Amino acid sequence: MPLIPEEPQIHESAQGPRATPASGRTAPTPRPVPGPRPAAPSRPGRPGPLRPTPPAQRTPRDVAAKPGPSAPAAPVAAAPASVTPQVQLIPASAEGALDAAEEAVDLLLDSGRAPGDVLVITTGEQHPWAAHELSFGEAPYWAQHDAGDDVFYADAAVVSRAGVRPVVVVAVNGGSDTVAVTTLPLARARAAALLIVCGDPQTINAALGAGV
Repeated sequence: MPLIPEEPQIHESAQGPRATPASGRTAPTPRPVPGPRPAAPSRPGRPGPLRPTPPAQRTPRDVAAKPGPSAPAAPVAAAPASVTPQVQLIPASAEGALDAAEEAVDLLLDSGRAPGDVLVITTGEQHPWAAHELSFGEAPYWAQHDAGDDVFYADAAVVSRAGVRPVVVVAVNGGSDTVAVTTLPLARARAAALLIVCGDPQTINAALGAGV
């Protein structure tokens, strides 16, 4: 049977905090465009130039530095077919999907998830953090992905290059139906434990298949 939208339950084996359904959400406040890059402390374990505070609304959280330098890594394989992640749906409009995804990420981190456990994918407009990091170039952007020290934000167009993480959050915030149909199965393959999808339930069910 199709997924029936319900009050979101962001958790793995133990019931964690619940994400507030995004239905009825008012239009989000326009997101600020990243300004000039003032000097700021570099993030632990990340190579490259010093980074400013990201343009996203959520304040970056401190993470522990990994011992030793990070060697370039090949794209990580998708999760084994035998591993089926839990799937949770947060109903939201295309305009509110990105905000719903941000709230889901905040709840995950507040419940104890490490930032490096989370991958966020957008099907429409890029997340401001992804756009900001890509302004430094592709190499530093993917170096952050390979380091696995923080939440990683990716566009649907590059999701096939992303590796497996315990939790994947997808914001169906635009794009064609074809993009959703292509992206959601790829996102599910990259979620080791939990897949959270924020968007229109009908579109999501059609993309993931009935009974998921």
